Amino acid sequence: MLNRIWSGFFFVAFISAMVQWLVFDQILIFEEIVNAIFDMSRVTVEIAIGLIGILSFWLGMMKIAEHAGIIDKLAQLISPLFTRLMPEVPKGHPAIGSMTMNLSANFLGLDNAATPLGLKAMQDLQLLNPKKETASNAQILFLVLNTSSVTLFPVTVFVYRAQQGAINPTDVFIPILLATFASTLVGLFVVAFVQKIKLYQQVIFIYLAAGIALIGGVAVYFSTLSAQLLAQQSSLMGNLLIFTTLISFIFFALKRQVNVYDSFIEGAKQGFETSIKLIPYLLAMLCAIGVFRASGALDILVDGIRQFVLFFNGDTRFVDALPTAFMKPLSGSGARAMMIETMNTHGADSFAGRLASIVQGSTETTFYVLAVYFGSVGIRYSRHALACGLIADVAGITAAIGVCYWFFG
Repeated sequence: MLNRIWSGFFFVAFISAMVQWLVFDQILIFEEIVNAIFDMSRVTVEIAIGLIGILSFWLGMMKIAEHAGIIDKLAQLISPLFTRLMPEVPKGHPAIGSMTMNLSANFLGLDNAATPLGLKAMQDLQLLNPKKETASNAQILFLVLNTSSVTLFPVTVFVYRAQQGAINPTDVFIPILLATFASTLVGLFVVAFVQKIKLYQQVIFIYLAAGIALIGGVAVYFSTLSAQLLAQQSSLMGNLLIFTTLISFIFFALKRQVNVYDSFIEGAKQGFETSIKLIPYLLAMLCAIGVFRASGALDILVDGIRQFVLFFNGDTRFVDALPTAFMKPLSGSGARAMMIETMNTHGADSFAGRLASIVQGSTETTFYVLAVYFGSVGIRYSRHALACGLIADVAGITAAIGVCYWFFG
């Protein structure tokens, strides 16, 4: 999939450039495309250098949390919910632990830990699957929850916003939380409807009620604020929660007599390695998108949607962020590059720049996760997994647009 997307950017850009040259007499179009490649190559290096420090710091803190047993505690907290949502999984089965660990890692933004834990969970669920080439109900529900799972700390989004010059990089914290919660809730409801899961069971109801009450309370509080205070309070709460969490990691680690300094260094080394590994992927996608935009193809797509919205007298400010939304279900690196490109073009604190950031933090890469997770256990027939995952994506993107107008409109 990613191979076709990446190649498609260049082929479509070439066709668009030929039309610009032969039909509209844009003789400098190819020069602009080549310059875009050079510019995006430079931007890639600048972003990668900026990522090294913050990713190393964050993964260092996450390693402290891991050694402090915080992720294990989160897994124990979520475990009772899974035993009700997936009745075909026996109580105490290893899959329960793997799934809860995976979602706990996602919740904390620990992507490096989440992926191997997710693959382990899918392998454990495959042991219970009577039809090895067809996804089971439990596997589908797990995959949809994984692709739409709430992420409390979308640190990389904050980093990219800071690099692109955002005054308050974390002012999108609460909007992302609201949008990603909407994605998760819709994903759960859709799968429950298809699989006839009874959500009114007491334990499930308690978990859902607690989640809805928490997010609802946040929404109610922010609904009382003026437009100017919304962004300020979102940034304040985001920064306060992040720093309080980091202090908690250190406190509980010291309480368990963990060597927090050595743990931090261990995790920070992984952060450095991760930053370096990102360079080829960022370079590939940023250059492809730079070529796509320089050729005029992206403008044609966006302008077409803008004219459609104007036909109905709608507000078109959200349109410039739609490329990130279109790319998100297909490619995480592609969506990340689209977000950066949008902020680079319109500004990190523009409406489009903020919306692209919220979209990036609100959903996961459905096609990629489906291919990797199901492919790892040999599943060929995904049944309703893709449809449910995409519905959750649409819910997250729609919610992202709504909260962006609410907070920054």
